[in-house]
Amino acid sequence: MESQPAKHAQRTASSTPAQWLEGIRRLADQLPSGARLMEVCGTHTMAIARHGLHSLLPPKIRLISGPGCPVCVTPTSYINAAIELARRPDTVIATFGDMIKVPGSESSLEQEKARGARIAVVYSPYDAINLATANPGSQVVFLAVGFETTTPATALAAIRARSEGLKNFFLLTAHKLIPPALRILLSDAETRVDGFLLPGHVSVIIGARAYRFVADEFRRPCVVAGFEPLDILHAIAMLLTQMTQAQADVQIEYRACVSEQGNLAAQRRIAEAFQPCDTEWRGLGMLPASGLTLKPEWAALDAEKRFGLRMTPAADNPHCACGNVLRGKVTPPDCRLFAKACTPTYPIGPCMVSSEGTCAAYFKYRRQ
Repeated sequence: MESQPAKHAQRTASSTPAQWLEGIRRLADQLPSGARLMEVCGTHTMAIARHGLHSLLPPKIRLISGPGCPVCVTPTSYINAAIELARRPDTVIATFGDMIKVPGSESSLEQEKARGARIAVVYSPYDAINLATANPGSQVVFLAVGFETTTPATALAAIRARSEGLKNFFLLTAHKLIPPALRILLSDAETRVDGFLLPGHVSVIIGARAYRFVADEFRRPCVVAGFEPLDILHAIAMLLTQMTQAQADVQIEYRACVSEQGNLAAQRRIAEAFQPCDTEWRGLGMLPASGLTLKPEWAALDAEKRFGLRMTPAADNPHCACGNVLRGKVTPPDCRLFAKACTPTYPIGPCMVSSEGTCAAYFKYRRQ
């Protein structure tokens, strides 16, 4: 017999944090082994830390962070390729600010800029297009990093660049897909995750249905959550309700913005310019069909092909625990470098660099 969908905790306009916490406590009492819940969104990680939500939950309910920070999962090989491009005298690198301090094998974009490289911090790929238009004698390369949230803007930038006939605008792509990463985590016997707080922003694009396999194949409860404290507490209560009922479903707490099917127009734009590819994730390794690369007909915009780059796998700092932090196997204080050799001012790993990184969140809000 097919199991019935779990009834989820109802949220009303008059709900208070105290009421939700009491409800969570009662649900936790029904779970003898407790629960390890993974948030898969850097914005959730920062919100949980900023509001101290972890300290308000019953001890047997543990929140752990997953690979939800796009800068953090960008591998050293990509940073090395970006640095190689930055050293070209005719090249301008356009990048989001979080990428500046991420260390490569021997340098960082910040260090290259101090040595004279032309590196511009931008807020969207359209800024990079404007740079290319204003600097026709330079090759402008946009570092296209991010999950499904930012990919539509990159796709639209590619479409615009081609329609305008720009010959000096290129993309060094490192866009990644969240669902394949969840599959790898769930296939790892060493990573215990009892339920997922799914990312709100990513889910606006791909829809809740993209996670159906987590519930159907792996029998793990999932809730797409918003970002306010009450959103997160509500989502936790929904997850625990599923667990107490021995159910596994994909539910939406963030209904104001997320639907089952997602943003179909954005999905079409992504599919117009990109196709899935195997790609390297920091901490997870090479994952099949977990990234996006430009389709062959868009090769003229592909910086990797245009400049003959090779994404050679590179070893990370052996003392940096970022990889295991991203897998949810350890917490930042378990790393010997945390808050000692590795700080936001002098970061060694990307989890400390990014404003959405787990180590940065711990350092700012949870350091003892």
